[in-house]
Amino acid sequence: MTNEKEGDYCTICGGIKPEAIKIKTVLVDGKETGINQLELIVAGVRDLHLESDAAIRAELLRRAGAFNYIPTKKKEAYGDALMREYKATPG
Repeated sequence: MTNEKEGDYCTICGGIKPEAIKIKTVLVDGKETGINQLELIVAGVRDLHLESDAAIRAELLRRAGAFNYIPTKKKEAYGDALMREYKATPG
């Protein structure tokens, strides 16, 4: 039997290693909120070349939800914040 763990985990919390977390702070409903992997999310959606704002917004929310908890009651506010970031990011 071996004592080695599978994967690469944080030795403090047992979760994702801190260097894998890349948080950017944005305003969601007027409050500063950290979004993990925002740059990756925006770049990935931009690469899809979606044409409608509705499709872009839906994909931003879907991808953001994979890395972040998005409360159901705040989904619209998160969508607004993600769209602002998407439009503000050159690409």
